[in-house]
Amino acid sequence: MTTLQDTVRPKARPREWKAIVILILLVPVLWSPLLLFRYVLFQPFNIPSSSMAPTLVVGDYVFAAKYAYGYGRYSFPFAPSFVSGRFGAADPAYGDIVVFRSPKDNETDYVKRVVGLPGDRIQMRHGQLFLNDIQVTRVALKDVAAGSACGGETGTKVKRWRETMPNGVSYITYDCVDNGYADNTEIYTVPPDHFFALGDNRDNSTDSRFKSVMGFVPMDNLIGKVTRIFWSLDSGGGLRPGRMGKVE
Repeated sequence: MTTLQDTVRPKARPREWKAIVILILLVPVLWSPLLLFRYVLFQPFNIPSSSMAPTLVVGDYVFAAKYAYGYGRYSFPFAPSFVSGRFGAADPAYGDIVVFRSPKDNETDYVKRVVGLPGDRIQMRHGQLFLNDIQVTRVALKDVAAGSACGGETGTKVKRWRETMPNGVSYITYDCVDNGYADNTEIYTVPPDHFFALGDNRDNSTDSRFKSVMGFVPMDNLIGKVTRIFWSLDSGGGLRPGRMGKVE
């Protein structure tokens, strides 16, 4: 169990050929059902922070589909550092929840939501997400007692918004404070072969808004797409069956 904290071109470069050879050599080892599931198809992760609340909360255990975006350096344990590119590459879509390695910290796995793709212009204005100078649709929902997700008292009310990306993907975000530290930002233009990631808990997430810590994430750093919560425990160790199922 892991705790979360350039596309291959038709003509493969020498390093890419080495990666393909390594994958071929690993096939007999990975072909057993358990290893095939764990290292090739899905990887389990547990959620230790509230940065993706309310979609994912502390105590959730999720599966990330490793095949969703192809296989690269971070797809397998102990992969050599010279591996570059992704075999069977595919880019994420708006609203996907992805597991990746930060370009500033290639040892820690992070989970965030993709809100910007290559060439996009991203900006936060008064806590609202703008994509290519157009406000991403959002609708106010009833406040909930979720202060612990914001680092405060459990009973404290938190604002919620339902945000909908241009492709129709819809999800709920938390707004802990008005005029938070990252509620107003510069315009970020996503470079080629990178994506821009945000946490759903907008005032309590270290994400692409913070250049010195994360910034734009290379596509090559993708590990998988979060598809399902398969287990969930509260702070006392009690099972939360209502949280288990497909992740929206």
